Amino acid sequence: MNNSKEVVKLELCRACGSGNLLLFLQLGPTPVPNGFLRAHHRHRAEKFYPLDVCFCKDCGLVQLAHVVSPKVMFKNYVYIPSTSETMLTHFAALARQAIKKLNTEEGDLVLDIGSNDGTLLNSFKAQKMKILGVDPAENLAKKANQDGVETICALFTKELAKEIRKKYRQAKIITATNVVAHVHDLDNFLEGIKILLADDGLFISEFPYLIDLLEKVEFDTIYQEHLSYFSIYPFEKLLAKHALVLIDVQRVPVHGGSVRVFVSKKPGRVSRRVKKILQLEKKREILNPQTYLKFRKRVDRVRHELVQLLWGLRLKNKKIVGYGASAKGNIILNYCRIGPETLDYIVDSIPYKQGKYTPGMHIPIYPEAKLLEDQPDYTLLLAWNFADEIIKKQTEYRKHGGKFILAIPKLAIV
Repeated sequence: MNNSKEVVKLELCRACGSGNLLLFLQLGPTPVPNGFLRAHHRHRAEKFYPLDVCFCKDCGLVQLAHVVSPKVMFKNYVYIPSTSETMLTHFAALARQAIKKLNTEEGDLVLDIGSNDGTLLNSFKAQKMKILGVDPAENLAKKANQDGVETICALFTKELAKEIRKKYRQAKIITATNVVAHVHDLDNFLEGIKILLADDGLFISEFPYLIDLLEKVEFDTIYQEHLSYFSIYPFEKLLAKHALVLIDVQRVPVHGGSVRVFVSKKPGRVSRRVKKILQLEKKREILNPQTYLKFRKRVDRVRHELVQLLWGLRLKNKKIVGYGASAKGNIILNYCRIGPETLDYIVDSIPYKQGKYTPGMHIPIYPEAKLLEDQPDYTLLLAWNFADEIIKKQTEYRKHGGKFILAIPKLAIV
């Protein structure tokens, strides 16, 4: 059930405007993956939205077939990177690299689009840069401003870019981590980048990489926020439409495998890594429709094997819980129909989520301390992209015989 005004069916590719779209994966109607429920709301009817994935046969962009209104997705947002040591380290390294690449001067403007609670901007602030954030989540923009990170609560558009340029100035560095994949009107967004980026500046963006998604069967990365699943081939073509130049690209391990791209307004020396990654994509046949039909079969297999394992353990009277009330986890739970009859509860480190219930499957969420208190036999690691950090943190749980189950990239018990 959903309000038709909140969801629009995609008729044309958002990158090239082609209507030559192949529907290759349907994960079923699902609730908003960050739509956690208070106890007294869990018996109300929830809104479910289609989760269908298409491949553009003309430009190669993988994208969702339906667009849910950003007001539904981002007005109140619960993912906060500052709660993860992995992300704090990652953002600090990104800031150092950006400053080194550009030889910035103290006071140069850094704009972060989708700035969340200001975690990345604080890394630039520590390097004496002038910082400004843009984020549509009212709760996060309020928190960031209270913490001294100036943040505009809005979606980034070319109109907003003009206002920022007039009020402040052009930015030497514009960052957007896990944001471009969320944008429906990519042309408007990139025009905004062009308006706001200084001639000698860099636009640095990160997004989950399609090849990692395919190779590791990361179907739980697919949810309504993530409208596009980029490989470099269609991304570079999209940039060229706006006279923007991809000068470097790096693969980074966060979120199950991402790419960090460096974009300039003027042609310059292009890193050999760009050519190398395009060769890799050709080798992996990312423009071949068969690649995506094979992926669908692998997704089905993951679901079958995971459900079979969990029910086998339940039949042996083993206690199973989940770890990480993440958006990824909620996709796995809803697609595999894993509810409180299978997982007694989920633990999570973020206070916002504790005491609430997962969308769709209505599993209760508790603080991490409950894991050691109860010592369940098995814990399904739903936030598998932080597996190393979590497993290291939970040494005591494992010492007492607790085991972690990982479903992606392949089923394993740790």
